[in-house]
Amino acid sequence: MNTIHVANGDFAAQTLTHTLRLAERDERVVALRDDLAVGPLRDIDDSSLTRATFWRQVLNSSFDFEDDLEGQQALLGRLARCEGQLVVWHGQSAGDQLMLRRFAYHLRNAPQRLNEAKLNQDDLSIAAKDVDATRARRADGATAVGMFSPRQLLAKLPSAAPISVLRISRLALEWQEAKYANVETRRLRDNMLVSGAWHDVDETLLELAGDAWRPARDIVGEAMARSFDFILSDSVGFWRCRELVTAGRLKIRGTPSDITEAELRR
Repeated sequence: MNTIHVANGDFAAQTLTHTLRLAERDERVVALRDDLAVGPLRDIDDSSLTRATFWRQVLNSSFDFEDDLEGQQALLGRLARCEGQLVVWHGQSAGDQLMLRRFAYHLRNAPQRLNEAKLNQDDLSIAAKDVDATRARRADGATAVGMFSPRQLLAKLPSAAPISVLRISRLALEWQEAKYANVETRRLRDNMLVSGAWHDVDETLLELAGDAWRPARDIVGEAMARSFDFILSDSVGFWRCRELVTAGRLKIRGTPSDITEAELRR
């Protein structure tokens, strides 16, 4: 029976593909491409419109996000209907845990097909010499599949195991609760998802900006290493900077539309 592996993000999927080659296993890897820790989720399983509007604002782009998100939704439907085993790879981060819960919701009627491979901070010590400095541990202990090297994932490959029916039901319920909560962000605390807003991220960006001009890249890069109970991406960090400029809370030397090349200060 065919096995399909699922990871959150293209880079994580590419790394996992390399892992399976090392294991000499000809199994498919599927990437999901949405940071579920941020933005509205209420109608995500029915319509792409609200979610696409959010990402168009964040990325300041006219890209056809509706088409991309509809493709992801169709992919989830195909995976739910296929006959093979599914292995969801996830770390201890809000984005990965929400992906797991979304999969549990879509596979709730075929629970015997759903498996998981869990990754935590301790697993970063496996084959540590195979990891470069860019994959250093985070101070907050958060992990995502993309932080691991192919050989580290190879060591975890045998740990993939079925998820119990009871746990799948609980995860599916938690996904529905996360969807219908009208919040700006979702955080992972003590393995529980909690609601959040942008306030702490914005205040951190203001603190890091300081009173002297600093490159926006440096400010966002330092913020990404901070603990918010979700992993802050560069795209979301730059978006929050643009929002702070628009609100008059940050000054800019450059243009908001090209904020990655701009300088900022309070």
